[in-house]
Amino acid sequence: MSDTVISPSTVVRTRMAPSPTGEYHVGHIATLLKNYAFAKKHGGQFVLRIEDTDRERLVPGAVERIMQVIKDYGLDWDEGPAKGGPHAPYVQSERLPSYQKAAEELVAKNKAYYCFCSSERLEQNREAQRAAKIPPKYDRHCRDLTQTEVEKRLATGESYVIRLKVPDNVPVKFTDLIRGEIEVNSDVVDDQVLLKSDGFPTYHLAVVVDDHAMEISHIMRGEEWISSTPKHVLLYQAFGWKLPIFAHIPVFLNPDGRGKMSKRKGAVSARSFLDDGYLPEALLNFFMILGWARADQTEIMTLADYVREFDPQDISAKSVVFDLNKLAWINGMYLRQLSPTDLKHRLQPFLPADFPSGLLDQVLPLISERLVKLKDVADLTSFFYQPIELDRELLLKKSDLTSVLAQLTETLSVLKALTSFTLETVETKLRNLQSKRDWKKSQYFMLLRVAVTGRVATPPLFETMVVLGQGKVLERLEAAQKILEKTQSKSII
Repeated sequence: MSDTVISPSTVVRTRMAPSPTGEYHVGHIATLLKNYAFAKKHGGQFVLRIEDTDRERLVPGAVERIMQVIKDYGLDWDEGPAKGGPHAPYVQSERLPSYQKAAEELVAKNKAYYCFCSSERLEQNREAQRAAKIPPKYDRHCRDLTQTEVEKRLATGESYVIRLKVPDNVPVKFTDLIRGEIEVNSDVVDDQVLLKSDGFPTYHLAVVVDDHAMEISHIMRGEEWISSTPKHVLLYQAFGWKLPIFAHIPVFLNPDGRGKMSKRKGAVSARSFLDDGYLPEALLNFFMILGWARADQTEIMTLADYVREFDPQDISAKSVVFDLNKLAWINGMYLRQLSPTDLKHRLQPFLPADFPSGLLDQVLPLISERLVKLKDVADLTSFFYQPIELDRELLLKKSDLTSVLAQLTETLSVLKALTSFTLETVETKLRNLQSKRDWKKSQYFMLLRVAVTGRVATPPLFETMVVLGQGKVLERLEAAQKILEKTQSKSII
């Protein structure tokens, strides 16, 4: 594997800059993990910055939820909200003067200009371009206004935006750690708005100003930002600032492999996976190996392992499927590495409200190997304490009514006679009965499983019966017997 060259004088500083417009996506956590690991590997700093300049889409409480879910995944930031740092504040809405100053600086350098076009005029222009099948771009109507006219319109309080003055027909180049050199012609780049009429910056101005001010050395973000990067490069050049190093990470594909992972194909929020009972350390491990691999191809690794070995140049340029089967396998591996005490502690939030006190200690040894997610505990244990439904067809599977009734009658007789209802006595008596009567093992023991649990797949049968207890086992066997006796009575009539 390669190793990204870092100059001895370079202080590696990476960042994640979420917008509080909704729930944090698993793809965001995966990208954050890469930024975190790369900074830690090189003894640098990872910065969290809140990009809240899109005021119309802000969701109340989203900032707090984003910060909490990052911590719940076991990650943290060195500088940012609630921590501060040398480049505070780390919330864009608290940094508005810096964007105003930067935009006006570009105007003074003839790298940007005031635009007074109304929204109606802009829409008419776009409609005309669409009709002519021309890619929509600003027509530069205000680009060459005289200084006198600009000052006059500003003096009257006319609404304006500030746009970048994109140079004509020049190559715009940048190197991507994952994809190599990328070049576009400036003629395809719009004279983008930098400062909106309400005084708030657009994303493009704010992100460049903040990344420079916060000394971000490496920008690792989703590949959807590749098309915006030439705009950012032009801004860096207009300010006369050194470019950071870019790496654009492929998106996750839906579990079925069709299209970008989205809400339409199921839950994608980072919180939802924790709520489903995936362990945060297992999820991080899963994110580590999506599109990246260790030199020895080992898939199970700690965060410390990843920090030590991760190099963004080794990320595959191809999108990868968000393989839920692989995630389930990894989560199962992590669950089975937990001590009984730790597993019990982690299961507590997933226990139903009516879960009996003390039952978990009894059933945990029976279900621990069957857990795929912590949330599974509810389904795996419900028959121990909740009423079950008996299926006549399952009770009679691979046998006839008369034979099954005889089996239930004799089983009840044997179990009622037990003065000690232990694993040894229950298993010995029932195996002896099956052998003595020469009943087919698979049919007989499945009958007992269905009769006492209502299911065909459960933890080991005899251990399950002991946990249920003699009284409940007899009660359920008698209930099965009555169901079949009713069937027999109807058939006689």
